[in-house]
Amino acid sequence: MSKSRRRARISGGAALLGAAALLASGVPAAQADDETPRGPATEVVPGAGTRTPALVDGIEEAAKDSGSPAAAARGHLAAKKDRYEIADPARDLTAEQTLTQGGDETVRFQQKHRGLPVLGGQYLVRMEKKDGDRVVTGTSGKYFTGLTVGTKAQVAEKTAIARAVAATAAGDGRTGSLTKLTPKPSDTTARSKAEKRTGKGGAPLSGASHGLVVLPQGKGVLTYHVTVTGTDPVSGAPVKQEVYVDAASGFPVLQYSGIQSLADDADFPGTTGSGVKLDGTKVGLDLTRDKASGAYQLRDHRRQWGGSKNALTTWDARGVDANDASGKWPSGISEVASKTKEFGKDATESGAVDAHWAAGQVYDYYKKKHGRDSLDDKGMAINSLVGVTDGGFPFVNAFWDGQKMVYGGGDEETKTLSADLDVVGHEMTHGVVEHTAGLVYVGQSGALNEAVADYFGNAIDVNASKTPMSDPKAALIGEDLCRTKAPEDCAFRNLGDGRTTAKDFLGVTIGTDSGGVHLNSTIFSGALWDIREDLGGTLADRIVYKALAAYLTPLDGYTDARNAVVAAAKDLGVKGAKLRAVHRAFDAHGITKGWEKAIGADSDKLLGDVNATRVGGRLPNTGAGAGGGWWAASTSDDEGQEAFSVWAGRTDGKGAKKLISPNDGRYHVYPDTDGRTVAWVAYGPTSVEVLSRPLAGGPVKKLWSAGTTVANVHVSGSAVTWQESSPHGQQRVAYLRKGEREPVFVDGGRYDVATALPSIQGDKLGYAKVYVDKDGYQQVSTEITDVRTGKQTLVPAKGAHGGIATPAINGTYLYWLVDDIADDNRMGLRRAKLDGTGLTDVVPEDSDSAYFWNVDASDSAVTLTQWQPQRGWSNGNLTKLVQTDLDGKGLKRVSCNRGEQTGHAADTGKRVVWIDGTTGHTDLVTRARPAGTC
Repeated sequence: MSKSRRRARISGGAALLGAAALLASGVPAAQADDETPRGPATEVVPGAGTRTPALVDGIEEAAKDSGSPAAAARGHLAAKKDRYEIADPARDLTAEQTLTQGGDETVRFQQKHRGLPVLGGQYLVRMEKKDGDRVVTGTSGKYFTGLTVGTKAQVAEKTAIARAVAATAAGDGRTGSLTKLTPKPSDTTARSKAEKRTGKGGAPLSGASHGLVVLPQGKGVLTYHVTVTGTDPVSGAPVKQEVYVDAASGFPVLQYSGIQSLADDADFPGTTGSGVKLDGTKVGLDLTRDKASGAYQLRDHRRQWGGSKNALTTWDARGVDANDASGKWPSGISEVASKTKEFGKDATESGAVDAHWAAGQVYDYYKKKHGRDSLDDKGMAINSLVGVTDGGFPFVNAFWDGQKMVYGGGDEETKTLSADLDVVGHEMTHGVVEHTAGLVYVGQSGALNEAVADYFGNAIDVNASKTPMSDPKAALIGEDLCRTKAPEDCAFRNLGDGRTTAKDFLGVTIGTDSGGVHLNSTIFSGALWDIREDLGGTLADRIVYKALAAYLTPLDGYTDARNAVVAAAKDLGVKGAKLRAVHRAFDAHGITKGWEKAIGADSDKLLGDVNATRVGGRLPNTGAGAGGGWWAASTSDDEGQEAFSVWAGRTDGKGAKKLISPNDGRYHVYPDTDGRTVAWVAYGPTSVEVLSRPLAGGPVKKLWSAGTTVANVHVSGSAVTWQESSPHGQQRVAYLRKGEREPVFVDGGRYDVATALPSIQGDKLGYAKVYVDKDGYQQVSTEITDVRTGKQTLVPAKGAHGGIATPAINGTYLYWLVDDIADDNRMGLRRAKLDGTGLTDVVPEDSDSAYFWNVDASDSAVTLTQWQPQRGWSNGNLTKLVQTDLDGKGLKRVSCNRGEQTGHAADTGKRVVWIDGTTGHTDLVTRARPAGTC
């Protein structure tokens, strides 16, 4: 079972470094309504963690080089070395692309460190021609001046690819679930669901390396950039994961999704026809007649004929699984076609008419309003796939995967996803973002990616429909997809929702919504929409587009983006009351300098910025452990540059924390402690080792060298246990008894038996297990092993359920979460005594509160992560911690913090430590007792 079967209805994906295009607006400057002075002629905004300024505005300096725009821009940066601190622009800056429009020129440079690209290192130079001479008007971006890391990898590229694939298959190293491979034949719905979850029939995960990339953390971290594609072996979801693997240790230090969700023999000039959209409107369609068959295809060559022979084409992908359409071209699909120029009911109901018409509208908007030739500004082909499904079930989503638009066929409540122009505009704008600012699809930069896609999707829609900005429906995304509900009840998002950083920003880990890209997008898009209401669509659209194309860079956050929009407005001549309106919109949404520091929390911080990076995202959850009044966690140095080390401290916060692991360049992760010993995993260039060390001090002990992915480490006085995963996501449990040298693998370590998710207390080890029952059917339940004697006690499955999650053991019971009810989002809390008897549903799965995901237990309390089934992204459906007594009574919130609460570990009594994202940082925090009702 995946962490949640909820889906973001319009989602997005990672912009890839090096795919940037450039454009500066050449539209005449807007007339200001008064002559308020602009302030100092030159404004310099310092960069964060770099000597190079983030923004220099109001420049009026001649460009000395009269050659190409790139040469002139480099010449300016070299001449002003004291300002920019770029030692050698000719050596360290590569011009990604230069585009000109009218007299304006914008050059977007990619930073190189000793010849290697720097993730997010982009710097822009804006110029204009006056009387035949070039004048530099401004610069902005991120150039990292402190990089000194070497460029020689210690890890083999094939090892990096294997580690990236294994990490993607294993998912979160601290939690997980186990599903049976094949349900009973009579349960066909459960069978298809389980096959989808386990990836049966789906494409296996595979990785492709893009070579070495420097992450700009401290002095730099050398990594391999690997793209992993295929089918998630647990959830069955399509995978396109961008993974950065440390080239010194082989540990995957950064991951994020690359899916942005929600040969031509034709002859120009083609022809035109018509079709009917799902709303009943008849529209004109640009077509091509196939010479061989004589059929008319939804293939539009008219729009791009002046610049290329590429087409806008709509493809029939009904029956194609979303997995097979993500990041690759599915086999067997064809252009939507008709025997006549009038496309009929089938093309309407599949969403093909809507998709084809809308793609043309979006293309025309960017061409006519901003002078842009297709999504990449080079006339790239625009392909739309309609009607995809989700393992044979309805797919209520749409995404841009870096190559094409993919639209789900909808369900009984939602029309095909191409049936609303703002959805199509949203997805196609992801392509524009990828080829301009390249906003990395994680955290704040990912939220900006979503915000810009929402803004332009809505702008295109209201322009085409002539909806006034004063109409409340103008701010809705996807409101036209409703079959039965009112628009405001089924819209995906509302740009007029009034969200602010102070009240509504939701700090989450990268595993949730790619760090909050949808959760937090309307905070910024709402400010942009306010600007559009105040300044009008024509001017506002030009400002936002100029900010995107000529100011923003891949790792920008809210404050950077505010500065970019303000600078773009000034560049377009906006002054006085109109400029004050731009500032007022950002102020109203709390997008001001230092806004992150104003968010409060009711927990005590033990360790700050756990698993955090400075490159726009967060690392995989390397977890925390607790026991005996102590915590253990894994983190880097303050700059996020060093490989992770394991630290430990008292859970009451007293005393100083202790460095437990050696700082030897390996990544030391997934620690646990019982209050006497700390155990963890060390990722090195050639092996993965399980290590331990007493809290009181002493040498580090090597327990095991695995050579594969290891996680879920737990320690108790008598033994250390862990889980190993193959590159294909198969799992097995091992344990090492105190005083022994060789571990014991449960069931001999056979991956086909599938044991996972160990938890240990004293001599008792509990874990999840797939087994074959007396009738020959596969079942999944738990098993308890006495590590002293090796005796195994299977806890039989209660019914034919599809999966269980995160067993947790204390001195009395083994607890676990169980998924019995088909197509239900809940998981019940089940327990058994340590002799395998007393099987009880402590919190039944059909309980209103049973929206659980993870569980841990102390001697007197059970703590669970819980989410609430609320529509859309909100604070309510982020995971929160709740706690009960050992019998499931008195369920209370552990903390009222509004951000994500995850990765928890039970200490003694009611005290819990967990990873909390409320403040926008992933902090290790604690509470000694529940907060109660929030």
